[in-house]
Amino acid sequence: MTVVELAVYAFLLGAAAVAVWRRPVVALYLFVIGLALHNAAMAALYAAGVRGTTLTAITAWKEILLAVALVQVATRAVRERRLPFRPGVPDWFALAFALLALAYAVVPQSVLGGEAGRRAVALALRHDLVPVGAYFLGRSLRLGRRDLYRLGWTLLGTASFVAALGLVDVYTVSIGWWRTNGVVDYFHLHLGYDYHGTGENPKVAGLPENFVYNVGGDRPFLRRLVSTFLSPLASSYLFVVTLVGVAGVLRRPKPGVLALSAVTAAGLLWTFSRSALLALAVGLVVLAALRRRPHELIAAAAVVGVAFAWAHVFPRIAPTGNWTRADLAYQHRLARQHPGASGSAVSPNEPSLHEHWSSLRAGVRTIVDHPQGYGLGNVGQTASRTNTPLRAGESNYTELGVELGVLGALLWIGWAIALLVALLRAGRQDRWAGAIAAAFAAILALAIQTDVIGDPWVAYCVWGIGGSLALVGTRPARAGLEERLAPAARVT
Repeated sequence: MTVVELAVYAFLLGAAAVAVWRRPVVALYLFVIGLALHNAAMAALYAAGVRGTTLTAITAWKEILLAVALVQVATRAVRERRLPFRPGVPDWFALAFALLALAYAVVPQSVLGGEAGRRAVALALRHDLVPVGAYFLGRSLRLGRRDLYRLGWTLLGTASFVAALGLVDVYTVSIGWWRTNGVVDYFHLHLGYDYHGTGENPKVAGLPENFVYNVGGDRPFLRRLVSTFLSPLASSYLFVVTLVGVAGVLRRPKPGVLALSAVTAAGLLWTFSRSALLALAVGLVVLAALRRRPHELIAAAAVVGVAFAWAHVFPRIAPTGNWTRADLAYQHRLARQHPGASGSAVSPNEPSLHEHWSSLRAGVRTIVDHPQGYGLGNVGQTASRTNTPLRAGESNYTELGVELGVLGALLWIGWAIALLVALLRAGRQDRWAGAIAAAFAAILALAIQTDVIGDPWVAYCVWGIGGSLALVGTRPARAGLEERLAPAARVT
């Protein structure tokens, strides 16, 4: 059966690779759609019996297609003896960050005080370099108006589909099905995560903790929208980017766009991610400042109001589920370890909020105490997957600082700010660039308290599309805005 599976995979991947080689912009479409479905598809394959190196090879489709696109761009640049873009400040920051990550990959862990093994280092290097690769792919693409519209509709269609499927799931599919459908084993046995959410028993781990919302005590938990991402947070990132993008691009009401946006907004609410709602408000504020349109500032204020109101409303209307006996025993142990914790979503003692800010403060202290960094693989998801002692978690800024030292954190922050500034400048002339600038600002706000680039959809799509639109003033003179918005899309 493995031979058949690999043959089918090779055929599909080969067809996608040919399409990407012919037009590297196709990679962006495949990333937008494919990465939204990736986790659900891989968990389904695991449940169907596809395991080990076969499944690992299949999960690598995204890295392979990114590599194909970058090789095609590099080959054309060598053949034409010129870069496809004029290097700017964001490019130099991205290159310096990538070189530093590569240097840390070869420095012995013992020199830095880290304890990560080779697998952890490799996973961390991929984590850090994927946004760089996606960004330089975007920088090498010249998107015409036709591609921009197609990407916009692809993004909105994908987000509304993910939202609709998730909304149906939380009200019609029992949590018991999720406990036994292969998701737990995929996360635990294949990826290496040791989750302790609902469904845990003495023999296996449980679902991810954020799969549901714990209101405290022995009361039923609240179901959150996880959809094809198998994560409320990853789903919310897609929804935030989409909604900010629609707000930035849409000039006049269109029934189809408004209907799909409404479904996407409902999906965002049902993820019950307060940080995502506040990030949406950040994106709208950036749009208001860029366009100098007061109605977007009013919308941002309304979103903040909805975020606080929804924290009170959602527990009353959310679908619920019941803990297992093993779940309750684990919850009671946690309650004894953290007395005074509150299940209220607006309480400062709510465990999730408390953990985010405690991790952020601890990460900053670690950077100050160990400014050279502990090396790749000692933080975040990578450390969790490889049983490496965790030196920092939650925030992209502190994780990268603890891994790559103060210099790594400064390069990352410098790159993020330089790219945001480039997008904002481009956004003064191009509404598409302005929309992505606002969405990128929202993602950078989320990165304060979570590892956004640990979500492949964000790492590939946001950095890729962001790179493709931060163009004004950094292209060769003959590739001005008018040419970039020409009907035909091409790579130079």
